[in-house]
Amino acid sequence: MNSATTNTAKDKLLFTPGPLTTSLTVKQAMLNDYGSRDIKFINIVKEIREQLLELAGLKQQEGYEAVLMQGSGTFGVESVISCAIPKDGRLLLLINGAYGERIARMVWIHSIGTSSLIFDEDQWPDEESVEEELKKGGFTHIAMIHGETTSGIINSLEPFGKLAKKYSCVFIVDAMSTFGAVPVDFKKCNIDFLVSSSNKCIEGVPGFSFILAKKDSLKKCENQSRTLSLDLFAQWQGLENGGQFRFTPPTHVLAAFHQALAELKQEGGVNARATRYRKNFEALRTGMRNLGFKEYLPSDKQGYIISTYYYPENPAFDFKVFYEKLNNRDFIIYPGKLTKASCFRIGNIGHLFPEDIDALLTAIAEVKQEMGF
Repeated sequence: MNSATTNTAKDKLLFTPGPLTTSLTVKQAMLNDYGSRDIKFINIVKEIREQLLELAGLKQQEGYEAVLMQGSGTFGVESVISCAIPKDGRLLLLINGAYGERIARMVWIHSIGTSSLIFDEDQWPDEESVEEELKKGGFTHIAMIHGETTSGIINSLEPFGKLAKKYSCVFIVDAMSTFGAVPVDFKKCNIDFLVSSSNKCIEGVPGFSFILAKKDSLKKCENQSRTLSLDLFAQWQGLENGGQFRFTPPTHVLAAFHQALAELKQEGGVNARATRYRKNFEALRTGMRNLGFKEYLPSDKQGYIISTYYYPENPAFDFKVFYEKLNNRDFIIYPGKLTKASCFRIGNIGHLFPEDIDALLTAIAEVKQEMGF
């Protein structure tokens, strides 16, 4: 039985967009201590970088690099935003959720010239609107989110990658909650920088992010960093010249991620993991509908990474009580981030299986009865 309930019996199950439930063997990989200059550790880092390129379908293609950056996924995004865009550059930012808004905050802090196109949280960015903005001229970069876990929507990348190429822009993608479980064609999407995190679909633990980048675009980051610690070019050079991080690396986290990559490969790669997550999503959707919960997104826009549900229209429902009662049963869900609707979120990713979804649904049914809604 593959259920996370058997592998991590003492842990609560995390139905969130990250951190996620991890396998026992990923946890066990953190039991060994490594020095940052330890030959074995340097080899782990080297293999992680190679395997990330392989996972992206880039290992056999020259001209791409994998750079590891300490900190959460947001650190990785800010590293790219603050290094890839020169002082005279201008960014076109596509926003349809809280994580696009987070990038908007970054560019404001770094005084980066930016125009933002804001779309509703339940809508994809509109290709025609984006091109109309690009026609005004002056843009050097485009940035967007792939999987907006604010709502659970997955945005198409290829149309905007083509526009980036047409208008000679560098294309930056935040694929935090999709990389490793939603296939992406780097060539077709014309991606210059893609950022993701150790504690998402690859099912590692929090502690570092990674950037997959075109080497030519990465080279242009030299001497453009607006910070010391998030200097993407310098980090890449440190990893290239002896496999060293510039500052203390998260050794245990990297060891866990190395194991998580091995388990992803054993499972069958990106497509196999996507299949499992889809099964989780389908089981959740069916069960929640049977329990009377209404989805926020229409079916054609709903991704399989995380699902968003409206609060029930019943005075007996109180999200804080609902959350605490599930928490007491060892199930962790996620509050909403939407600006226009009261919702909560349930993640379908991590070391979870349909039987774990069934257990969650049973708990929700019990709580629903206890609360009387």
